[in-house]
Amino acid sequence: MKDFFKMLLASCLGSMIMFGIGIFLVFALIIGSVASIVSMAGNTEKTVVVTSNSVLQLDLTKSVYERAPSDLDMYLEGNQVLGADMILKSINNAKYDDNISGIYIKTSAMYSAGWAVTEEIRNALVDFKNSGKFIYAYSDAYTQKGYYLATVADSLFVNPSGIIDFKGIAAETVFIKDLLKKLDVDVKLIRPRSNAFKSAGEMYTMTKMSEANKTQVREYIESIWNHVVGDISAARNISVQDLNTIADNLGAYLPKGALETKMVDGLRFEYEVLQSMAKELGVYDADPYGIDFVKVKNYAQTIVEPCYNDKIAVIYAQGDVVQGKGSGVKVYSTTITNAIDAAAADDDIKAIVLRVNSPGGAVVASEIMTNAVMRAKEKKPIVVSMSDMAASAGYEISCNAHKIVAMPTTITGSIGVFGLYPEIGGMLKNKLGVTSDTVLTNKNAAALSTMRPLSEESYNLLVNNVEDFYKTFCQRVAVGRNLPVEYVDSIARGRVWTGIDAQRLGLVDKLGGLDRALEIAAQLAEVEDYSVVSYPKTKDAVSQLMEMLSQEEAMKILAEKTADKDILKYYKHIEEISNMYPYQARLPYFIEF
Repeated sequence: MKDFFKMLLASCLGSMIMFGIGIFLVFALIIGSVASIVSMAGNTEKTVVVTSNSVLQLDLTKSVYERAPSDLDMYLEGNQVLGADMILKSINNAKYDDNISGIYIKTSAMYSAGWAVTEEIRNALVDFKNSGKFIYAYSDAYTQKGYYLATVADSLFVNPSGIIDFKGIAAETVFIKDLLKKLDVDVKLIRPRSNAFKSAGEMYTMTKMSEANKTQVREYIESIWNHVVGDISAARNISVQDLNTIADNLGAYLPKGALETKMVDGLRFEYEVLQSMAKELGVYDADPYGIDFVKVKNYAQTIVEPCYNDKIAVIYAQGDVVQGKGSGVKVYSTTITNAIDAAAADDDIKAIVLRVNSPGGAVVASEIMTNAVMRAKEKKPIVVSMSDMAASAGYEISCNAHKIVAMPTTITGSIGVFGLYPEIGGMLKNKLGVTSDTVLTNKNAAALSTMRPLSEESYNLLVNNVEDFYKTFCQRVAVGRNLPVEYVDSIARGRVWTGIDAQRLGLVDKLGGLDRALEIAAQLAEVEDYSVVSYPKTKDAVSQLMEMLSQEEAMKILAEKTADKDILKYYKHIEEISNMYPYQARLPYFIEF
């Protein structure tokens, strides 16, 4: 027995020592990270000089967010992140900058922006070309969105061994009903009886797409494709019919086919492309290393924006709609509500532009932010700028603005709600040998327990609950858009629309990007000269890191940065589903652009 206690004491002491070492290493890692971030932030303050005959380098091999990321986000992403706001500001300024002779676009197979953001950047580049300056584009491998963007270039090249993934748009959904059946798990999809298009949850209850879902998906991907192909046709002088034939036959997938079909101007290595650019710039001996490139991030630092007393606030709402307060790529209800309230209370801010890029999310969070928009609307003009997605809860928080602006390829609508009820008692009993027993004070005390099947009475209760919110949702849209409730119901029912169709149906006022939304906001506020201020306010790197650590997210961040990216993608989807509030006003699936 004495030996046992000695061994136990030694074991405990060893564990304590190892725990202490672990704590020390974690703090060392934190301190090192903070030091690196502070150092990085300090480096960004160095003066950037743009010399004569420079070329703005648009490196779209990086991830593209809605707005320029904080120093911490930049650090965690290994400086592989750009903000669409930073890109657009740089392109617009470069048009008038005598030191900028042209733009060099470089994309890759990792190009990540959605169709709407891609078109906004492309439109800015089209406007840039009116200055008479050149645009070169190159990639080792073009995605369809990357190629769409690159077609604005005067000279478009692909690597001689590269590819152009030009084949049309496909929407594929995975169904796991049969898998759940084998596991003795039964899932009930709770949605309003009229919401056949609200197909969220069908992956758990069906083995293939419903006809309603097939119809809506087919229509919105065709709408996007037709718009994109029309733009490419005008840029490359290739008929729409020929472009569709090329897509059908994968005629541009290989470099030789891309050249023969005139989808590119040449097959070259990047060094050769830069040689041509150097020659056009008049660089001595056409030396590619003699080109003065300036990166978007650095160039944006040189732009001095005028400061006016009158201001317009741009509030960025990007990601899934969730309750609470936080930072990162999510639409936190408290964070966004505080931003709306602050902008509405600031007398210097004459109008608000709410920039929405969200597939939707938690119903309660959506209601909180919608109420904030309605309050702000009573004080000053509020305009919504829809980005890649502004659907379901993303549309609800938008619908009461004075005006709504969307891109033609924006995914919006999906006015509806759903819930999921899983019954896992059969799996626990039959697969794991786990049973349960219950003592009740009232007959429905365990009515919504996932250990037993949902009774008809409980099912009808849940359906009536989502029916009530659906009616509230339609009423909010009807009031905000000045439309009859009956008409809203007829075009709602969970159906997804593109920006083009949404404008036709009255769900959107104008087509355009953030710049168009700002113009409309200025007109409504009757201001000509104004400064733009962004919300939520970006915290400094150290404060943000400490906040994240206080939320016990440090290990999660570390896992996200080291895990296999494909596995991490599906893990995130499962995590989001697991953390969903009971009822969701969101798109019926995860859309990956």
